[in-house]
Amino acid sequence: QDGQPLTYQALNHRANQLAHHLLALGVQPDDRVAICCRRGPQMLAGLLAILKAGAAYVPVDPAYPAERIAYLLLGSAPVAVLAEESTRAVLGDVAIVDLHGAYPDATNPQVAGLTPANLAYVIYASGSTGEPKGVMVEHRTVENLVHWHCEAFDLHARSHTSSVAGFGFDAMAWEVWPALCGGATLHLPPAQVGNENIDELLAWWLAQPLDVSFLPTPIAEYAFSQDLEHPSLR
Repeated sequence: QDGQPLTYQALNHRANQLAHHLLALGVQPDDRVAICCRRGPQMLAGLLAILKAGAAYVPVDPAYPAERIAYLLLGSAPVAVLAEESTRAVLGDVAIVDLHGAYPDATNPQVAGLTPANLAYVIYASGSTGEPKGVMVEHRTVENLVHWHCEAFDLHARSHTSSVAGFGFDAMAWEVWPALCGGATLHLPPAQVGNENIDELLAWWLAQPLDVSFLPTPIAEYAFSQDLEHPSLR
């Protein structure tokens, strides 16, 4: 992100530190851990740490209205909330685990008893037909998606792909986990470039050496309307 590379080794090291801290707090399999942060390397480390601790992540977009954030936290009942200084204020009066905190243990954690039926994440629907509903997604579902996605789009260790979906949308899982499980290079837009800044976002997108990329429908339609053609997409 922002031109600064993050290796898999460094990502794993940081995720392990956070995972051990969550385990020390008593996090157990199928517990929910909310994560509220801006797009960036710390987002990836936080998501991976929650899974390494055996828990399920609940993404909370800091751009959400305060009422929706409160609703998600009440409904998902997280045992811990990961956040950073820039997003702490939107979460109200909840105990925060600092995404940038110094945690010493960086060994690969071992959590006994996990199965493909354990929860991987809880995602909330838009609520356009009523109250948002939490959908519980198991590891076996994510695994099926990863295998299918990597095969269908020929995603591998030499591939370059992107993640531009909003933090609270299920499409983020479609973008992130196949890329990381396949060993691809994942390109993240600068944290300050939100999906509402379409021209700025597409300028960044055009400059990335991407093989595979998914755009939210409104952004894709705008790109087509502007006759934008990515130079390297397969």
